Amino acid sequence: MPPKSKAATKPSKSLFPPTNPTTTTTTSIQTTSSSEPSTEPTTVLERSQQRYEKTRPFEAARQKQGGSSKLSKEDQKGWICDQLLHLTNRLPQASRSRLLGPKASKEIWWTINGTNSIDRGLTKKPKPHSTWGTDRNGHDVGSYTIERFDERIKKRTALTALLVSSRVFRENVEREKRGDLDARSGCPVIVTEREIDDERVRRSKMAALKKELYGEITGKLAGSVEWEDVVPIPHEEPEGALAAIAYPADYAEAMSYLRAVMATKEYSHRCLRLTQHIIAMNPAHYTVWLYRAACIFALKLSIPDEIEWLNEVALANLKNYQIWHHRHLLVEHYYPTIASDPEALAQFAKQERDFLIAILSEDTKNYHVWSYRSWLVGKLGMWEDQEELKSIEALIDEDVRNNSAWSHRFFLVFSNPEYSTPGKGATEADPKCPQHIVDREVQYAQQKTYLAPQNQSPWNYMRGVLVKGGQKLASVHAFVEEFVVKLGDETGEEIRSTHALDLLAEIYAEKGETEKADLCLRRLADKWDKIRAGYWNWRRQCLQSEKKAGPEQPGEEVTVA
Repeated sequence: MPPKSKAATKPSKSLFPPTNPTTTTTTSIQTTSSSEPSTEPTTVLERSQQRYEKTRPFEAARQKQGGSSKLSKEDQKGWICDQLLHLTNRLPQASRSRLLGPKASKEIWWTINGTNSIDRGLTKKPKPHSTWGTDRNGHDVGSYTIERFDERIKKRTALTALLVSSRVFRENVEREKRGDLDARSGCPVIVTEREIDDERVRRSKMAALKKELYGEITGKLAGSVEWEDVVPIPHEEPEGALAAIAYPADYAEAMSYLRAVMATKEYSHRCLRLTQHIIAMNPAHYTVWLYRAACIFALKLSIPDEIEWLNEVALANLKNYQIWHHRHLLVEHYYPTIASDPEALAQFAKQERDFLIAILSEDTKNYHVWSYRSWLVGKLGMWEDQEELKSIEALIDEDVRNNSAWSHRFFLVFSNPEYSTPGKGATEADPKCPQHIVDREVQYAQQKTYLAPQNQSPWNYMRGVLVKGGQKLASVHAFVEEFVVKLGDETGEEIRSTHALDLLAEIYAEKGETEKADLCLRRLADKWDKIRAGYWNWRRQCLQSEKKAGPEQPGEEVTVA
């Protein structure tokens, strides 16, 4: 409080040049402020700025005029007194007395009392966006009307009251878990059903207020006691984003909690349930699958149980790649635990094969499933597993045009480490490959060719088997000619398979019978496969180029039409 004014002796030394105290209480600032008409503020910022100007008139005048040197002498004196007053009020009483003596302090108050400046006025001039902050939509709270701001204050007060009541409820829950006694009654603390219902209503109100005031994500996680200790990390779109993604509220909430637990590297059962919740909404979220795998490994949970759950997810999402990568990680982690137990290994291989058969019955050419199946054969060493070979044969019998099944059979047969050379490509001859295997597979392909001669799969398979076994294509010459009758005879020519005619061209080229090979290709281009005439004519050109590059042979040069 300012010291009481007394008619005491004048100080021998004054802080300012001698002036009449009565005259110091009247300044040009007062005259200016009284001459300016006062307007009612319409926003919170305007009200704060007016309060600042009224409580710090000298500082406000200095800022408006661009410096203290432009103030009058009396106003400069008032501004200095104002600054000293606010400076000394921040100091302890003992330091304040040492800085300014009673006489100097009295003279400052004589000056200040003549204005509206107060020692508890605003220290800084209110500014947009910095003083009051922004709301959930990024709008400056200072731009709110006074009525709207008062309504916001009421809602914040209501939210605070709800938070306090909710905190009391949570404390009672913890006390009940610990078996604490009530201080008044001495009985064990018990949370009643009515209190639980009240807390549900309270949380619903809190969620609505938080969303309205701060834009906080609300949902079942925000209202769950289990997640109370986690501060969610919402997704923030870049400023000025042209195509911001409108995530569903439940998904956005779940992801915000996932970011929070991932940031703290928490691996718990609740995190596992959270990943399951997100996967149900977006099963293609690669990061969620990786975090789920990390939780399972950290918690040392049962891999078979996880695979059993995964089976249902895979059947509901046939084209999902992330599911199969997750399965890959699970098997990699589980394999060392059963590698030394042949029975467990065989049982696990059977379970996997049974599931793969089930899912391939829904989508026989699912690339992700076949890719995983090939990897599984190598991982579990299923090369000699006759059940695996039989299951592939069953798929081919069901659909002889199933290229995926043919490819897997070739991998299963010719990648067996027992009779394959490491590093040899699929289209390279392998001297380690047994002859009886080659003969068996050629015969198998020929049997399936009779079922659908125009089906390319068995023809390609037979060609690959011959190359892998290091045999000439001419070894199946007689078989191929069964599908080509009276070649070149315009009236009696019969081609049961264009693939046979293509292979026959290669057989003739292999034997050096260029003219016959060219005839095969020309008939394909002219009659039996006109849609690919350009390709067949290109093959004829290649054939002639090879002929010219080789040793000269008698006969006329064939011209490609």
